[in-house]
Amino acid sequence: MEGVDHLAHERNKSEFDVDAMKVVWAGSPHAFDVCDRISKLVASDPGFRKDNRSTLSRKELFKNTLRKAAYAWKTIVDLHLSEEEAAKLRFYVDEPAFTDLHWGMFIPAIKGQGTEEQQQKWLPLAYKMQIIGCYAQTELGHGSNVQGLETTATFDPQTDEFIIHSPTLTSSKWWPGGLGKVATHAIVYARLIVGGREHGVNGFIVQLRSLEDHSPLPGITVGDIGMKFGNGAYNTMDNGVLRFDHVRIPRNQMLMRVSQVTCEGKYEQSDVPRQLVYGTMVYVRQTIVADASCALSRAVCIATRYSAVRRQFGSQNGGPETQVIDYKTQQSRLFPLLASAYAFRFIGEWLKWLYADVTQRLQANDFSTLPEAHACTAGLKSLTTTATAVTITESINLETMLCGLAIFGGVPVSTRPDTGAGSVQDSLEEEETWTKIIVVVGADRFVVVVGADRFVVVVEHMVAFEERIIAGGRSPSEKESLPVEDKSLEERLVEFHCQHLRRG
Repeated sequence: MEGVDHLAHERNKSEFDVDAMKVVWAGSPHAFDVCDRISKLVASDPGFRKDNRSTLSRKELFKNTLRKAAYAWKTIVDLHLSEEEAAKLRFYVDEPAFTDLHWGMFIPAIKGQGTEEQQQKWLPLAYKMQIIGCYAQTELGHGSNVQGLETTATFDPQTDEFIIHSPTLTSSKWWPGGLGKVATHAIVYARLIVGGREHGVNGFIVQLRSLEDHSPLPGITVGDIGMKFGNGAYNTMDNGVLRFDHVRIPRNQMLMRVSQVTCEGKYEQSDVPRQLVYGTMVYVRQTIVADASCALSRAVCIATRYSAVRRQFGSQNGGPETQVIDYKTQQSRLFPLLASAYAFRFIGEWLKWLYADVTQRLQANDFSTLPEAHACTAGLKSLTTTATAVTITESINLETMLCGLAIFGGVPVSTRPDTGAGSVQDSLEEEETWTKIIVVVGADRFVVVVGADRFVVVVEHMVAFEERIIAGGRSPSEKESLPVEDKSLEERLVEFHCQHLRRG
């Protein structure tokens, strides 16, 4: 029945200030104002419609995304939107696109790992989208183990160039969004080789396609990897594959904030920690946690609303049946998911603050909090995305099995298949989940171990472990010397990973 608010009765029973909660959810009055204005702008503009997305083929989905990205950019320019407002507009367009990698990984990598001179050259081009970038790190053979990447960058002192090469099939870059069809440039991570010696993995700015006709440059093989699961989901994104055949780039296109190679072929390490090379991933993981909270919130919101309007059984004397949300069994399964949605949201806001704080410190050459930021974002990315994927499945079960929504839940227009597919993709993205089981923060502080797939060693347990050590007359630094029989599985895991990190 159009125009009828079936949730009005439930909303009127609210015992808290809904407007105040909106501000809390957004993070601040200013953030709420921006979200409110931009969401209404996108919702009211037919150029951003998405109700037909589930009916489009993969080719049509991608073409539609290109159109929306161009239209969004025109809107941003015409309305003179700030960087914050532009980011929110792209968020509310609600479609994975090449612009996600351009703004979310390519630009942050140059800002974090490039020298002042490199930033002055490349960032204006990227900000005006005169070049479009992606982030080529993951390979067919290695994702989590960055040090195992096989792509090489060999310095040639005769020409003052690096030679980028893919020596094996498994060294092919695989999955970078924006790479398949659109990107003109990429941040390519490769093994740095100078004078026959390896110096670890470093980032390089590599042009992939001509700025004249968009054709791949000589020595570069690049293409789209094809369909991903989910009717919409990541099929709007041109995830790609990339190989290099002795591609030459100027020496000054190596990102040189962490380390440099002189024209004479001398490798020089700066006083900046090498962990900064992974600084971009800190930003990306923080963003993925925020995205996970949004996906979870959407799923739980649908499940909660439908539980409130759906009625099953319990009719008395011909009256209305009982609302499904009033059944204790439904509440016991639904409300913890609702609580998780709020928890993940607040975790996301905290990580955003942490990243901003780290960024500010980095600009002052203070790298003290970078390891903690790396640890927290890595662990929480794993935890929140996996829990979100599991929770969305649970919320679908609540709608289908307990609410009787089976006739709608599997239909593409319900958005459920794409919500689930996108969230599963986030849980798999970037690295194998179980490798995130390790997060160690300082020798003089308690150790936080987080994992996925329902494996979570709660912080409180580790604090209790610390207290037991201290109570037993041992200092925290002596905890690794405990006899094996005195250690729980979790404690032995901590010891194992501490030893592993020391060896690394």
